[in-house]
Amino acid sequence: MMQLRSRAITALLVTGTAGLALAGCASGAGEEPAEEGGVSLVEPGTFTVCSDIPYEPFEFIDDNGDTVGFDIDIANEIAADLDAELEVIVDSFESIQSGLSFDKCDAAISSISITEERKGNMDFSEPYMDDDLTLIASADSGITDLESAVGKQVGVQSGTTGEAYAHENGISPIGFENAGLQLEALKAGTVDAVLGNVSVLAYGVKDEEGFERVADFETGEKLGIAVEKGDTALLEVVNGTLQRLTESGELDELKATWFGEGS
Repeated sequence: MMQLRSRAITALLVTGTAGLALAGCASGAGEEPAEEGGVSLVEPGTFTVCSDIPYEPFEFIDDNGDTVGFDIDIANEIAADLDAELEVIVDSFESIQSGLSFDKCDAAISSISITEERKGNMDFSEPYMDDDLTLIASADSGITDLESAVGKQVGVQSGTTGEAYAHENGISPIGFENAGLQLEALKAGTVDAVLGNVSVLAYGVKDEEGFERVADFETGEKLGIAVEKGDTALLEVVNGTLQRLTESGELDELKATWFGEGS
């Protein structure tokens, strides 16, 4: 398993000119993008990835200040196959799922569920993990299922499938910018429950008392790595890396490391 370090930097705020930036060349007006084995990269010799951090255990900053996680391990493997260094840019999930991240990044790796709507904004790799939704509530909330959560304070991460699922089922959720804030609100008691992906929310409360995983929802979600629409060269490398990790058993090893055996 490759354990390279990556440097996380805070992304610039998206302004009203983002649409113009997307229409231009990602490496700057008048410049030819760097070529790495036929793949065009934003920066020469660097595989630049946008990721919504924190989102444990997929991507987060550890106590040493390093960017780590399941997605980051996969990103390091793709960078190695490109013979490039990995650069991780912290970006909001709203920017990632809308496709605006490709103004500054080669790919988005951030536990992104593949949906038909998102396919309109980006191209996806082959799925690398299955993930469903879960509802986790404080033990004294009175919430025992989705129906009893209606009218309660339910936290979701904005722009996610969890937010969409809440609205579809009559819940008016409270949106948070990232999963870290979502879980902090649950633990602080400012929301009664949280709704989102099992892999993240169950991990976030696994060592906490006073919370119950009251309902799981089999949504058939599959996670993929996103690239700019039409970037077939990079997509081929990404899929090649995922195939290599799958066939060698390394992907299962990474899942066991970050999510536990049987994940």
